[in-house]
Amino acid sequence: MTLRFKGPKEAWLAGLALAGILAHLVLRYAAGAGPEVHQVPLFVVLAVGGPPLVWDILVQIAHREFGSDLLAAIAIVSSVFFAQYLAGALVVLMLSGGHTIESFAVGRASSVLQALARRMPSVAHVRSESGLFDRPLDQVAVGDTLVVFPHEICPVDAVVLEGHGVMDESYLTGEPYLMSKAPGSEVLSGAINGETALTIRAVRRAVDSRYAKIMDVMRETEQKRPRMRRLADQLGAVYTPISLALAIGAWAWSGDPVRFLAVLVVATPCPLLIAIPVAIIGSISLAAQRSIIIKNPAVLEEVDTCRTIILDKTGTLTYGEPDLTDQHLAPGSDRRDVLRLVATLEQYSKHPLAGAIREAAEREKITLGEAGQMAERAGQGLVGVVDGHEVEISGRRHLLGIDPAAASLLPPQAGGLECVVRVDGRYAATYVFHDRPRDESYSFVQHLKPKHGFERVLLVSGDRESEVRYLAERVGIEEIHAGKKPEEKVAIVVEETKRAKTLFIGDGINDAPALMAATVGVAFGHNSDITTEAAGAVIMESSIERLDDFFHIGRRLRAIALQSAIGGMALSVVAMLFAASGGLPPVAGAITQELIDLGAIFNALRAAFSPRRLADFHRDEDSSG
Repeated sequence: MTLRFKGPKEAWLAGLALAGILAHLVLRYAAGAGPEVHQVPLFVVLAVGGPPLVWDILVQIAHREFGSDLLAAIAIVSSVFFAQYLAGALVVLMLSGGHTIESFAVGRASSVLQALARRMPSVAHVRSESGLFDRPLDQVAVGDTLVVFPHEICPVDAVVLEGHGVMDESYLTGEPYLMSKAPGSEVLSGAINGETALTIRAVRRAVDSRYAKIMDVMRETEQKRPRMRRLADQLGAVYTPISLALAIGAWAWSGDPVRFLAVLVVATPCPLLIAIPVAIIGSISLAAQRSIIIKNPAVLEEVDTCRTIILDKTGTLTYGEPDLTDQHLAPGSDRRDVLRLVATLEQYSKHPLAGAIREAAEREKITLGEAGQMAERAGQGLVGVVDGHEVEISGRRHLLGIDPAAASLLPPQAGGLECVVRVDGRYAATYVFHDRPRDESYSFVQHLKPKHGFERVLLVSGDRESEVRYLAERVGIEEIHAGKKPEEKVAIVVEETKRAKTLFIGDGINDAPALMAATVGVAFGHNSDITTEAAGAVIMESSIERLDDFFHIGRRLRAIALQSAIGGMALSVVAMLFAASGGLPPVAGAITQELIDLGAIFNALRAAFSPRRLADFHRDEDSSG
């Protein structure tokens, strides 16, 4: 169903048609007005709404595009000819209303770009010899010294000159952790600063920054994104020529033009124009009951036909939080004693890994003590005294700088983040942290192929390869793509979509272009307005069970819509054969078609009601792989 005019005009026509139909019903049944009065609103609808819709469909025909719209145009004209004004007004409502919904979905791409632009600050705080002042972002030059205040968004790609703090770069890089920042650290435009002001030096202009590149990729994706072929169009492409052939054949065989009109009346594609939208609306309602927001109705029709699923790592298969996964101890160190000392000291730290250490101690029911003489020096880590023991938490490089002999005790450097612990001046342990997989991730991945027909499962992430591979091994995914920038994610999605329909699931700003490029894009959680704008569906709860519900709602919609549409069309074809043979005159044909329509609509209404059992995914007790 190709759109020629968009947005406000279509919405206005749909509103007019709805108002006209309601006015007709009120005048006819509530006010008891005669035909010359209660038909007037319908005349207005057909006179105002009919010609532009019919003209638009004629333009489609000129472009050699044939679908259910063609029969709708003929139905509007036929309704006037046979004085079936209410039926004609309903067709106007369905056409304009359907176009309005699709226009809204098509317009989402530009709203994503607007949301991206709104997120960035319009000015930067520039520091000079005369003080601090604001300068428009597009006037910031390479080498300018800027200040990023607490909780502000970093305006440009830069290097830290002064200050120590953390930044949330997860929306941009896929790294799930708050990243520590100190003099010499790189910072990315679009990252969210923590609680400490940082002085930075711009290394790129705003138009050349990482954030601007994401906007460029989004803009390019919007221009190249192929249009989804809707289910009604696919069926209409078959049904329309059959109906026209029967109508023309009946006229040619009998020489009676009335038979041509009788066939067309019966052929009015209401199962396509009404039953499928009814099933879609019902499925949208059912999805909303499960905290799934459908932003583009077409994704419900397409999701069950996708054969490749592409998963982002952070926040989708993981919790997006660091978890203490390995504790490598020096000879003679007691694991619980070291963990108690470290967790006690970390009670007073705001380091991104401190929470993971405290949670590990809590899981083991370790009682924490009190710490004193604490200090947190840049590049040297955290030090303090716990129960008379001097405890130091730092990095591998710092440890080797002050204690080279500890190199023989350190474990090989592997994936994940790490910190090293010294107690009373001696190396005691190395703690390794990974982004923790969701408890249900393994069992979910394993059921994708047998239960949902996915032929390939890919893990694509902007995170480091060691982290991505660590997760892939634990959830049972063999094909991975790590360290990918937004434009590289898009390239992977585009290439995969050439082979088969794709479903992409992500949660960060860096996923937005890929969500737009995939056949179906699903935003997991609602952490980013940009991501939820780019996606066709949004899983509001960060729950894999809800994602499985989405798959089944799409499958159920497609089954019910096909039952309603194909069943209705099959009955219509039978009625058309009777009309072609002269056994069903136009008026009787219109009544017959209404009965067929009612049957198709009642069947489509089933989509709104929750079945006794919808999903087939259940979390296993052991899902670690």
